[in-house]
Amino acid sequence: MIKNILIISSNYTGHGHKSITESLSEKFDIVPDVKIHVVDGFSLGGSTLLKVGKMYGPITRNSENLWKIIWDYTSVKVPFVNHLIELKIRTRFLALLDQVKPDLILTVHPNFNGSIINILEKNNIHIPFVTLIADLISITPFWADPRADYIISPTEEAKDKCIEFGVPADKIKVLGFPVRSRFYNHAAKDVPDHYTPGKPLNCLIMSGGEGVGNMGKMAKTLIENFGFNITIVAGRNEKLQAHLKKSLGKKYGDKVKIYGFTRNIQDLIASSDIAFIRSSPNVMMEAVSCNTPIVITGALPGQESGNPKFAEKYHLAITCDSMNDLVPTINELLENNVAMLKEIKKSQQEYVDPLIPENIVKFILNIPSESLQTAGVSHEASSMNKMNYES
Repeated sequence: MIKNILIISSNYTGHGHKSITESLSEKFDIVPDVKIHVVDGFSLGGSTLLKVGKMYGPITRNSENLWKIIWDYTSVKVPFVNHLIELKIRTRFLALLDQVKPDLILTVHPNFNGSIINILEKNNIHIPFVTLIADLISITPFWADPRADYIISPTEEAKDKCIEFGVPADKIKVLGFPVRSRFYNHAAKDVPDHYTPGKPLNCLIMSGGEGVGNMGKMAKTLIENFGFNITIVAGRNEKLQAHLKKSLGKKYGDKVKIYGFTRNIQDLIASSDIAFIRSSPNVMMEAVSCNTPIVITGALPGQESGNPKFAEKYHLAITCDSMNDLVPTINELLENNVAMLKEIKKSQQEYVDPLIPENIVKFILNIPSESLQTAGVSHEASSMNKMNYES
């Protein structure tokens, strides 16, 4: 059985990669004799690559068009980008292998699939390599390196895309999207039989860990048209948090609460009747796990572009394409004695599976033994090659 696992994640490109890693770590930690070692892949490239990772937040907050250009360009330059990252991380990665001596490598960030496989191949190091896709449907080809031993896909749609990118179907395992356990540990909430302004709904507005979007304007519209109680999570965007407190707090008082990045986000989601969110896959699946109806208010170009249609396909959410559509969208949710809210909650209950993280961990720990026959064959070889690279 696999007992020593190296996980390549990311600390700064949104919060989703960290959340997925945490959801798996919860299950790995309760298995006797299994050890995991988590590293930020960008840190393997030193300060230069780490700075690249930290640019994700400012770019996605301030220029979605620039992010789309980056996404589109890199998606057609996969071998070139893999080679650049390989050059940056090679020495530190080989040293890490010597230190950790993993039985298996698991990546949860697309930038470190082809680059790490390149290093393993060139150094004749045979360690089972597994990729876990952290997006739902609009996946980059960086997720789909056919040389991986296995690719764990959250959806059939992502599996189809991997096959389109050239991955053999038998290497792809559809096991669902892993969510941290604390998002499941809430009592089921009843939707009121009807909506009355005298009993306003509690609504959460958030936009991923980076805090983007027209949250202030949205809160104002919901309060003035429906009298909702509003909680806003501005994420790491401290400037936005300060602006919202100044502009909304003074005008609406206790009707609005504003938070920055918070560690009890599961409680805020679970206590809400509706969550207004961008279609970040991690945040979407966390809201679904809390059984909180979702209004999708935007999608980052690239990896999130297909998520609104995905959520509507499975009746997990309703999409609001613009501020002009916000009031009609809420009216649609509330009409016929909140029938649509009830339908979304029921669909979420049918879709969600708390066993997904456990099933992924079981699969990883039971990778067929033939994959292990050559695993770890060349930790000594990696030391020799590391010295050659450094000399």
